[in-house]
Amino acid sequence: MAVEHIKRYGIAEGLNSRTAEPLASAADTAIAELSGRALQPNRGIPLNLDWIDAVRVNTSAVERRAQTLVARRTVKKDWQVAWLLRAISCMDLTTLSGDDTDERVRRLCAKARQPLQQELVKRLGIEELDLKVAAVCVYHAFVETALRALEGSGIRVAAVSTGFPAGLSPLAERVAEIRRSVEAGAQEIDVVITRAHVFGGRWQALYDEVATFKNTCGPAHMKVILGTGDLLTLRNVARASFVAMMAGADFIKTSTGKEAVNATLPVGLVMTRAIREYAQETGMAVGFKPAGGLRTAKQSLEWLALMKEELGASWLRAELFRFGVSGMLADIERQLEYHATGRYSADYRHPIA
Repeated sequence: MAVEHIKRYGIAEGLNSRTAEPLASAADTAIAELSGRALQPNRGIPLNLDWIDAVRVNTSAVERRAQTLVARRTVKKDWQVAWLLRAISCMDLTTLSGDDTDERVRRLCAKARQPLQQELVKRLGIEELDLKVAAVCVYHAFVETALRALEGSGIRVAAVSTGFPAGLSPLAERVAEIRRSVEAGAQEIDVVITRAHVFGGRWQALYDEVATFKNTCGPAHMKVILGTGDLLTLRNVARASFVAMMAGADFIKTSTGKEAVNATLPVGLVMTRAIREYAQETGMAVGFKPAGGLRTAKQSLEWLALMKEELGASWLRAELFRFGVSGMLADIERQLEYHATGRYSADYRHPIA
């Protein structure tokens, strides 16, 4: 398949962009567009409790809308190839296991540099895309290992922080953890909120916590993990999303991947609509990252459809959308191989780490 044929569908354009280039001219700082309005990076706003108190979520309507993404949205053939390539370019390849080692992180980084086998790249005719994932996500202990393994690739290193995954260590320790990872060279920090602030409606405390994290991150992009599987209601998810964005989050993220329930489409719908409302009210764009339990190529298509329909094409880029995944890449690679050869390969032919 010629790369020009894939690019004709638009979704695969810009896959070889490794930097956060704005959509507008170089003189403009806009990073996205929504309903014809240019949007700036999020700088945060003062906490607006009236806005938080006014948040309502119709759970039945959300669930019905999410179901349409599964039952009625599909892409086939070359369109599907283009969307799957886009999914790869938006991945945060992740290893967050208790038995992680430097060697495992190096193998993950090698996969991040070359997510598809070279033979398959040639069969698809996409050599010029220079396809890579967006980032590699690791514990602080492996930040320097990942930086060395990814040097010169343009792939970012993300570190989980702030007492991941529970977020229950003392605030001073969580702040120090962020500082150490930034000093080690991490370009992105995934922080965990104190879920008890949400349960108790302590919005000022949550705002202050996230704002402190943001200030400590300095130039690093901050992704705020809400732990949505623990938040009990979709209204809590929406209100936590707004508070995190008001406090300066660059991304809001569903889950640590360690909860019993992780990323679900209803939760994703609530969070993306919160992003849209925040953008409409403030003129600032916030990214979105589903994580946890995402393992299949079909799921990647469902989440991309959600982003395109709720936020538009501006959010179909690594600068504003990420998948937190470990196993999904292997299934996408199998689907692409089937498209190229007409045969499914075995899982063991597509190891990551």
